[in-house]
Amino acid sequence: MAKIYKKTSGNGSIALYLGKRDFVDHVETVDIVDGVIKVDPAELEGRKVWVYLACSFRYGSDDLDLIGMNYRKDIWIQRQQIYPVVGTKPANTPMQEALLKKCEDQGHAFTFNIDTNLPCSVGLQPAPEDVGKACGVDYEVKAYIANEADDPDEKINKKDTCRLIIRKIQFAPGTIPAGPQADISKNFMMSDKLVHLEASIEKELYFHGDPIPVKVKINNETAKVVKKIKITIDQTTEVLLYQADKYTKTVLNEEFAEEVKGESTLEKTFTVIPLLSNNKEKRGLAVDGRLKDEDTNLASTTLIRPGMDKGMQGILVAYKIKVNLLVSSGGLLGGLTASDVGVELPLVLMSPKPADVPVE
Repeated sequence: MAKIYKKTSGNGSIALYLGKRDFVDHVETVDIVDGVIKVDPAELEGRKVWVYLACSFRYGSDDLDLIGMNYRKDIWIQRQQIYPVVGTKPANTPMQEALLKKCEDQGHAFTFNIDTNLPCSVGLQPAPEDVGKACGVDYEVKAYIANEADDPDEKINKKDTCRLIIRKIQFAPGTIPAGPQADISKNFMMSDKLVHLEASIEKELYFHGDPIPVKVKINNETAKVVKKIKITIDQTTEVLLYQADKYTKTVLNEEFAEEVKGESTLEKTFTVIPLLSNNKEKRGLAVDGRLKDEDTNLASTTLIRPGMDKGMQGILVAYKIKVNLLVSSGGLLGGLTASDVGVELPLVLMSPKPADVPVE
């Protein structure tokens, strides 16, 4: 194994080992979460060792917990007893075999299966002055020493725990459908002539960081002048768990000084690239889940499969491209009497599947 992720409890009695921290949602199945816990029974004092995998939604800073407000809501959780060993365990994976050799006779393997209807890891970008952990959906593997798996009356000391944050991620499908097209025809006061606008993109889905060519066709039958073309990309985020909250943030806004005079046409492709690096100051912007302070990107589009419970997703993310024409009457009052002609195109943003991720 190229890398092992390890966390040890404060008292040194248990240590949590994972061979990776990214687990892929293949739509029909999700990578199993397989790891090993090393247990030194000497300091257990008759207590047991447990491990859980939880998918949780965090919607406030850690400070809220100090005043009695719960800032973390578990969407889904599974627990297993690790020590003493009970029942039968599934066959060890090759990674677990390698970890067990490292732990010798104190190692105990565990396996969790993540439900396919659970959300992918996603966070809401904090403002530069914000402290603590960001709002969002995350996954946590936690080993702990306790008498019972989940006794609300039992106080578990922090030194009896160790945990690792993992990510559930999803990559773009292998087949990408053709892109959408939208058009509109608009007339203006005192004229029966029309401005026709058509916009399209070649593919339905683009990868984060890739250029997006937007094809624009304009047929201006009027005497008015199209002064410029504006292309924006909006991210719409719907937070479902703690309240009905839906908001839109612009992640790209570019203007092109293309003038289309009266009774003329234009056909041109404009290339845009929405990037998180250009939106670092926007609080509440949805970003793909991150581990510690590593770089990430704009949140991937949420793919809702038939029969999936939207409420379980925690945060839904969607994108749209808007193409707008600023149409002026010309003359001295042209700028004061300008109006918009616009269309919208749905956009899917995702990460490409790495070559080393098997096709399911």
